[in-house]
Amino acid sequence: MKLEILTKTENQEIQNEIIVQLRDLMNNKNLEPGDKLPSERMLSDKFGVSRNNVREAIQKLEFYGILISKPQSGTFVADIGQVAMNGMVNDILRLDEPDFKSLVETRILLELKTVRLAARRRTDDDLRLMKTALDAYREKVNNGEDAVQEDLLFHLAIARASGNSTMNTFMLIITPEILVNFEKYHVCDKDMAFRGIEEHQDIFNAIEKQDPQLAKEKMKVHFKNLYQFCYNV
Repeated sequence: MKLEILTKTENQEIQNEIIVQLRDLMNNKNLEPGDKLPSERMLSDKFGVSRNNVREAIQKLEFYGILISKPQSGTFVADIGQVAMNGMVNDILRLDEPDFKSLVETRILLELKTVRLAARRRTDDDLRLMKTALDAYREKVNNGEDAVQEDLLFHLAIARASGNSTMNTFMLIITPEILVNFEKYHVCDKDMAFRGIEEHQDIFNAIEKQDPQLAKEKMKVHFKNLYQFCYNV
């Protein structure tokens, strides 16, 4: 059998078609609120698609609360009503892959809030996590090594310190793709990594002092290049 290599767009189109067919099953009362979904294998055979595409379509519907996964039990249709379900599915099908600029803009808005919350709510454990990431970032940069992962860990530690699990989840979703695309879009200059050491330290100090306004201002300084990219300032 010939192995077909599908593009990301083709995979998304297949997943959307699976979502449409699952929606139709719900609308036709073949699947009702509280019903358990058939197995991935059965759905794969029924729709004529790969199990991986079925799995990803189900995960997308779980993310938006249309399906509910219960450990050791399976996946079930949520009790949200047919009208609401159709509206949500239509919105999901209209979603585009976020472009880099929109991800950056979202990150700026999100982190200016999380850093203020982190300054108010941080614990000693949070500070230790931030300090570990900061020290690792400093060491990598001073050694001339790529420190993207350490940068990511520092910002994720701030999100964790905010005490808001939803914001933390959003950060986990959007930040990795932003960081790995910095060089591709030429957002960073050659000296930014070194400036990042001082900027990260300033943010850490403000959070340690539990000064929300100062933490926000230091984060704004850190985001100078991102502001320039998004708003042409």
